[in-house]
Amino acid sequence: MFSVGEYVVHGNDGVCKVEAVEPMSGSGSDRIYYTLVPVYTTGSKLFVPTDSTKVITRAVMSKNEVKKLMDEWEDIELLSVENDKKREEVYKAALRSCDCRQWVKLIKTSYQRNQMRLKNGKKVTTSDERYLHMAQESLFGEVAIPLEMTRGEAEDYFIGKVESKKKKDKKSKSAKK
Repeated sequence: MFSVGEYVVHGNDGVCKVEAVEPMSGSGSDRIYYTLVPVYTTGSKLFVPTDSTKVITRAVMSKNEVKKLMDEWEDIELLSVENDKKREEVYKAALRSCDCRQWVKLIKTSYQRNQMRLKNGKKVTTSDERYLHMAQESLFGEVAIPLEMTRGEAEDYFIGKVESKKKKDKKSKSAKK
């Protein structure tokens, strides 16, 4: 069970702060609810049963988990998409998973696909652009919490670290040859 003051990721609502853990007033039930306040959406509250399994609710990553994810970025595979008709279904499943590695897969897959389309003189699809944006919002919104940054600062920091690791890995591979 999560405690008051903790940050959690709750389904498509993203990062939320646990404001209360208590029975719903006036419900006449013993069921305990989380009162969640979405961090990036003002003026809303969610009331979620603590025993609910309908939507994934998990703790936000720690600083060490963020560092590990940055270190693993290059090794995380792309999403497997059988054909363009299934693409949106695969992207939706990755987002709904509330799994950071799935979000990274979606970001990498969509970004690579966008670059390939542009290279071939084609436009970026609205669907790819939309899901890329949603995955970035989810991932960097979460990363911002343990790093104590804004979402934009977290994105810049995260991408900067991944890029610098790539350069360092390339140099070390060249030195070994």
